[in-house]
Amino acid sequence: MRFGELFSGPGGLSLGAHLAAREVGLKLKHLWALDYDADATATYKRNFPTAEVHTADIRKFPLKSLPQVDGMAFGFPCNDFSLVGEHKGVNGNFGPLYKYCVAAVEHSMPKWFVAENVGGIRSANSGEALETILRDFSDLGYSLTPHLFRFEDYGVGQRRHRVLIVGLRDDLGLRFEVPAPRKAPRTAKQAIEEPPIPASAPNHEYTKQSQRVIERLNALAPGENAFSNNLPEEHRLNVKGARISQIYRRLNPDQPSYTVTGSGGGGTHVYHWSEPRALTNRERARLQSFPDDYVFEGGKEAVRRQIGMAVPPAGAAEVFRALFLTLAGQRYPRVPASLGGKYAGLVAELRGEQSVPAQRTKVAS
Repeated sequence: MRFGELFSGPGGLSLGAHLAAREVGLKLKHLWALDYDADATATYKRNFPTAEVHTADIRKFPLKSLPQVDGMAFGFPCNDFSLVGEHKGVNGNFGPLYKYCVAAVEHSMPKWFVAENVGGIRSANSGEALETILRDFSDLGYSLTPHLFRFEDYGVGQRRHRVLIVGLRDDLGLRFEVPAPRKAPRTAKQAIEEPPIPASAPNHEYTKQSQRVIERLNALAPGENAFSNNLPEEHRLNVKGARISQIYRRLNPDQPSYTVTGSGGGGTHVYHWSEPRALTNRERARLQSFPDDYVFEGGKEAVRRQIGMAVPPAGAAEVFRALFLTLAGQRYPRVPASLGGKYAGLVAELRGEQSVPAQRTKVAS
């Protein structure tokens, strides 16, 4: 099965696709990938050496020059859909870039595609952004299944909630069903320590912490942050009107990590539960479910950015596994797809069927 990826980042979606293909016995021929970030494409080339990787601005790239594929993946930019910021949606600078994914799908007409974005896309432009995106892909002739995946339910040691849209070409007569979780939850401690990270693992450099940060972290219990009521006054941050829960927040070893981010200043690097320090990039990669032999290229902050922006491959693998089983006509345990509210009705409308309210806890086989 020929495969390509747009807005590829460091390759979390693609790694998930390959893991799933290996599990179900499918041969995935990785043809190409495209991203504008040179460090990310260097990482991609390092880990997927057979793919033709393009470093380019998609707005200036001749998409019709890309070879035809059977399947496509893309995590189009989330900046304008994130709940952090102005939330401009399709009216922002990055929101309209999804249209290049629409154009690529229209050109290649693959059997399937998987699109990924942040949970905040549901409310961008008062909900109209996601509706527009769904209609644009549906108009190409695809049956769509959008769903808010909580990746901690799928074996990822991190609370990371993302909207994935799985499209299947109408002429296939198939419909993707959301897979039911089948893996035990993983805590932050399990993700980072089981098994122990080898000392020789790549991207495992420690950050030198200032004495002030060390003292602040030592005053915090696991799970607490810089705004905790238990923190002595001299270690609190002098910030008015803002109480950001992830600032200098120590991990709780007995729970999945909070969301790993790719940018941000002091206090946003994710902090160890017992040692007074920020995590290494390899530890962040562990929370994102990347294997230790997955090498990230670039400087320390560039690697941090790539890891924070990536899709957890273990979570993506569960989605691709269900997709590949669907294409093979095989059944698997599933749960109803739902984004709640009008989107359930919208998807039903686009499919020409009656909307049925989803029940998140019911599992079908």
